[in-house]
Amino acid sequence: MAFLGRSNVGKSSLLNALAGSRGLARVSATPGRTRLVNFFRVGNELYLADLPGYGYAKVPESMRREWEALAVSYLVGRKSLALCVFLVDLRHEPMEGDLTLRAFLEHNGLPYVVAATKADKLGRGEVARRQRSLEAGLGKNAKAVFVVSAETKAGVGELWKTLRAAALAHGA
Repeated sequence: MAFLGRSNVGKSSLLNALAGSRGLARVSATPGRTRLVNFFRVGNELYLADLPGYGYAKVPESMRREWEALAVSYLVGRKSLALCVFLVDLRHEPMEGDLTLRAFLEHNGLPYVVAATKADKLGRGEVARRQRSLEAGLGKNAKAVFVVSAETKAGVGELWKTLRAAALAHGA
């Protein structure tokens, strides 16, 4: 499973919530701390790969290009990759980088789900409205769209079930 998204979207927090461990993935207030592909084995079930984010990290353009090349080389042609988890911040409309990532996933035939993070920061009505918008827009070709919160654990169980099912179906 590959975890992809903007630099400040909460990939590390969600990875920790899925694993049931606060210290599995390093959480930082500074965007762009993930600079390599980090692998996490969760139980005996599967490996989760945390890829560098895009967007907000204050790094030189050459480093951004290196991160992009690293992510592309990891994703393309990897037969063992069962599913991509495409994280977006539920509080914000999709940005250009999000649209580019969706186009990349679809162009390369990579299966993905959308995990909309930080649901705890919005009211219930707004969460439902934004989820419908994601399902009709950015996530219309995704296998599923999940609204999750690493803080409250909302949606984490449903996402975990989907990850396990994808791994089993893929033979991992």
